[in-house]
Amino acid sequence: MDFKGRSFLKLLDFTSEEIACLIDLAAELKYKKKAGIPHRLCEGKNIALIFEKTSTRTRCSFEVAAYDLGMGVTYLDPTGSQIGKKESIADTARVLGRMYDGVEYRGYGQEIVEELSKHAGVPVWNGLTNEFHPTQILADFLTIKEHFGHLEGINFVYMGDARYNMGNSLMVGCAKMGLNFTACAPKKYFPDSELIARCEEIAKETGATLRFCEDPMEATKGADVIYTDVWVSMGEPAEVWEERIKELYPYQVNSKLMKNAGEEAVFMHCLPAFHDLNTGVGKEIAEKFGITEMEVTDEVFESKQSIVFDEAENRMHTIKAVMAATL
Repeated sequence: MDFKGRSFLKLLDFTSEEIACLIDLAAELKYKKKAGIPHRLCEGKNIALIFEKTSTRTRCSFEVAAYDLGMGVTYLDPTGSQIGKKESIADTARVLGRMYDGVEYRGYGQEIVEELSKHAGVPVWNGLTNEFHPTQILADFLTIKEHFGHLEGINFVYMGDARYNMGNSLMVGCAKMGLNFTACAPKKYFPDSELIARCEEIAKETGATLRFCEDPMEATKGADVIYTDVWVSMGEPAEVWEERIKELYPYQVNSKLMKNAGEEAVFMHCLPAFHDLNTGVGKEIAEKFGITEMEVTDEVFESKQSIVFDEAENRMHTIKAVMAATL
């Protein structure tokens, strides 16, 4: 398949076959890296990384992947560019497109990365927006395929706030690739109804099912994958913690839910996770609200069923595949 020159903004822009191709390419590049086989497929090219929201995994994944492919990297942190402040998004895109072969954006509205792609003249990659996180889903699906040997028919349950980038993107990815998707949360935390309708149409073609459930025990019965994310996203005010804890604490992933799913079920999380008191946020929440674990218990996070660090590593391999294919 020919991906050259295309941007990677959201999974809705790609067919099931194209997504499968990117996952297969990631597996091939992962094998080569583990085997010590050089794969400098983009020798001499240069990319710019725009990070309006900071990150550990996304930044490291793009940088290591770029170096492995033979590329130079310029990292622009939240104070490192004038995008949207002293310079318009369109003007920024046209400048960077003259200097770089590809541009990554991690930040706020999806309309920003879409506008960058419209004007840059080079591939633009979505490292995370408020609405979508497509590179994460490629990593998740590579991890699931490595563990189970397939994607189609996997029973996938997302616990917690499914209104934003992770819930949206996982629902789209499952619909595209034939996984059975369940969002489990209070109704107010379900994805946007228009996106649900669009995914239901996609699911008719792939055999996927979409389910929205408020009962954690009902949702997780027979699950192959139980997935969660932090309850408060980057950029949201600290004041929302109290409401989220009150409403989402019953949806915490714990040993009871994992046992309900079964011994073969796995736990996944896009990280970082608040599963103990070894973070500043974790300590602050414990002092204010008296809980020591949030979206997942430490017992589950550290269990044999947890594959979160395989998943984290695969961010790099799948991002490498996206860059190699589009450049």
